[in-house]
Amino acid sequence: MSEKERNTRLTTASGTPYYEHEDSQTAGARGPILLQDFILHEKLAHFNRERIPERVVHAKGSGAYGTFTVTHDITKYTKAKVFSEIGKETRVFLRFSTVGGEKGSADSERDPRGFALKFYTEDGNWDLVGNNTPVFFIKDPKKFPDFIHTQKRDPYTNTKSATMVWDFWSLNPESLHQVMILMSDRGTPYSYRHMHGFGSHTFSFINANNERHFVKFHFKTLQGVKNFTDEEATRMRGLDADQAQRDLVEAIDKGDFPRWALKVQIMTEEEAANYKWNPFDVTKVWSQKDFPLIDVGILELNENPDNYFAHVEQAAFAPAHVVDGISFSPDKMLQGRILGYPDAQRYRLGANYEQIPVNRCPFATNNYQRDGAMRIDGNGGKSPNYFPNSFDAIYADEKYKQPAENLGQNVVADWYDRNAEGENDHYTQPGDLFRLMTPEEKQNTIKNIIGSMSGISGEKRDLIINRQLCHFFRADIALGVAIAHGLGIDVSQMTTGNIHQN
Repeated sequence: MSEKERNTRLTTASGTPYYEHEDSQTAGARGPILLQDFILHEKLAHFNRERIPERVVHAKGSGAYGTFTVTHDITKYTKAKVFSEIGKETRVFLRFSTVGGEKGSADSERDPRGFALKFYTEDGNWDLVGNNTPVFFIKDPKKFPDFIHTQKRDPYTNTKSATMVWDFWSLNPESLHQVMILMSDRGTPYSYRHMHGFGSHTFSFINANNERHFVKFHFKTLQGVKNFTDEEATRMRGLDADQAQRDLVEAIDKGDFPRWALKVQIMTEEEAANYKWNPFDVTKVWSQKDFPLIDVGILELNENPDNYFAHVEQAAFAPAHVVDGISFSPDKMLQGRILGYPDAQRYRLGANYEQIPVNRCPFATNNYQRDGAMRIDGNGGKSPNYFPNSFDAIYADEKYKQPAENLGQNVVADWYDRNAEGENDHYTQPGDLFRLMTPEEKQNTIKNIIGSMSGISGEKRDLIINRQLCHFFRADIALGVAIAHGLGIDVSQMTTGNIHQN
């Protein structure tokens, strides 16, 4: 037998060659199947286990490999090796996704889009896990399960519910900034290639002198921003539910590699302590007039995965994965995601999910983690499984010790009040966003809001609509009037006394 024949013959998962792949073994030509047909057992048992748990959020996604190339020097802000010199290239994997829908939902749904990026650096994998929006709906992670429940299916009807959605948003005015973006045409991107990406949260850079700067990450599409109108998105859902997936694969296959320019905003610790907004509030942006965008490099996607499940479905991202020179901030939603994301991946893929090729660091890893399902790296062999020990040479490198954070206040355990003085302006930035829109963008946003809010039903309908309209009025009078008119609401009959900002 030739080497080629040996390497291409049909075998079981354990390597045993076999022939009977299509026909079951039976007692006679028309008799029952025999229990001993282990090929049948293996095929059906594996088939029953082909589906891993669906992501609770970001269930449907697309992804590709590529490179990040440094074009500008930012080493005065960070010692991260990924930014160490102009021209340095780092391999990356980027997964796009819709947020609220199931794995079979349409790519053109009105929804934020996930923008999750994994850098394979020599100091470990750095995951920058954000969205195509610079802000989010909430700013305290304790509210996240409640929020996501409203974006999923009603527990009674098992259908999507505009009533749940707008009830939550109307009771949480900090959501208004993100709602304005979602209800504009930016809520229905034309493709993953034609939208910006953001780290969304505030992170920190640490330089060679252990000086800390706060940072926000912006990926500006070089294809140009392109969105569907609501009517176009609705039509596309019927024509091709996988339109964004198809668009990405086909573009890369024909060599039309999508690219983004990475830019950052930088804020000193002193500026953070005195800025007019809480710089760690993910429902707020930093003004680009106050903190201009600084060029960093170019991200290019140039390689489609050869198998969707192996790479895109098993890709696992976590904001907890930072590298030397990049760290966290007091952003409360970020702090919650540091816990929640790795936990979700361990549930979905197992404790050893970082050994899966798409998640595996391509450089040396040394730790004392052992055992668990699907351990495939030799499990440490006979080396010690505890630290410190007297046998191996693994050491904790003091060069990677992170500097202490100066919070500028006495640190005490307290309950965060997201509507406290200095934290409760949920209206200026959404209003500014609306006033920056073109007349056409304003018209489309108003129409989309009216269309969505028209789905609110039930005995609390008027209460929810009235409550949400008051938020729009506080953001911009013209916006509130236009929405009220579109919903058939007599503005003169509205009252604000029952508004509840929970």
